[in-house]
This record gives sequence, structure tokens and C-alpha cells, in this order.
Amino acid sequence: MYAISLGDDGAELRPLEPWHAEEFLAHLDRGREFIGQYIPFGSKAIDPASARETLQRYADLRAADTASYHGIWLDGKLVGGVLTLNFDAATGNCEVGCWLEPAATGRGLITRAMRVLIDWAVEERGIHRVEWVAASGNTPSLNVARRLGMTRDGVRRQAHPYGGVRHDLEVWSILAPEWREARARAAHSDH
Repeated sequence: MYAISLGDDGAELRPLEPWHAEEFLAHLDRGREFIGQYIPFGSKAIDPASARETLQRYADLRAADTASYHGIWLDGKLVGGVLTLNFDAATGNCEVGCWLEPAATGRGLITRAMRVLIDWAVEERGIHRVEWVAASGNTPSLNVARRLGMTRDGVRRQAHPYGGVRHDLEVWSILAPEWREARARAAHSDH
């Protein structure tokens, strides 16, 4: 239906919808071990029906205006995505997250897609606080938060039991005025 270019390398951000179930499942199967290192993302999507259920759940959350999935396609192939969750326009708060299969790492895809998503949240939806939560050991995820200009608010110690380990969760955030200032600086340095 629509695609937003993420640069001149063929990367695009598109809605990720229930009819993408088979493509979503194939993508998860390519990256399941990598994607699932710190979070159970996509772990319930193990066949086309359950993949469709996962995507339908987020389509329903999008319709309720509380969350959304957005896929990243590289040269026409789904390789990852970004999402909103705990989206609350009334209070001006939301959380964002991401996932990526290993073959697509190191290209800045998540950072570029997240800039589009945060711009939309702040400028179109009036979100004031955008939060990023990641396991302390998930260095690539924390590096994206840094690149986006987020501030580390703190650590929720051993808050995330996963894979037989209790992981610390780092909470990062950026406020709308900080986001606009960072975007203006970036636009100025591009000229």
C-alpha cells in the first residue's frame, strides 16, 4: 500500500500486516536464534497460522491505537522491523522497539527506520516521551538508543527473566523537545 524509503540502498519501511504472515514466518526462521537472544519476539509464530495470529494481534492493537508493527524490507525482502507499544497518545508516552535478522545488521537500518517512527510519533501523534527498553547485554540495541540521542534513565535490575537468566533492563528515553533539537542539528549539519 505504501512504503517509505530509508535511503538509496533499497531499504523501505512498510506496514507489517496479517497478510504478510508467510513472509514474516520465513524472516523469523532466518533470524530466530539471533532475534531471540534477549527477548521472545516472534517465538509464538512457528507456522503460517500462528504467524498470522501474531500479526493480527498487532493489527488489532494498531486499530486500538496502542501499538503497531512496521516491517523493514531490503531489496524487496523482509529483514526486520520497528514497533510501538504501550502507545498512549492521551498521556503523550510510548515505547519503541526493534528486531532484525543477522544478515541485515550493520547497515543502520534500525536507526533509519526508528527515526521515521519517532518523527511520526512526535510530530503526527503528539508523543512527548519515547522510551526504549533493552537488556543490558544487548549492546546493538543500546547503541541504537545512543545514536538516536536518547538518555539512559536507569536500570531495572534483574527485571527480565528470560532464557534461565534474570537480565537487567536499561530504560532510555528522549523527549519531544530533545528529539526536535537533535533532528534540527542533524538537518543543519547535512547542509
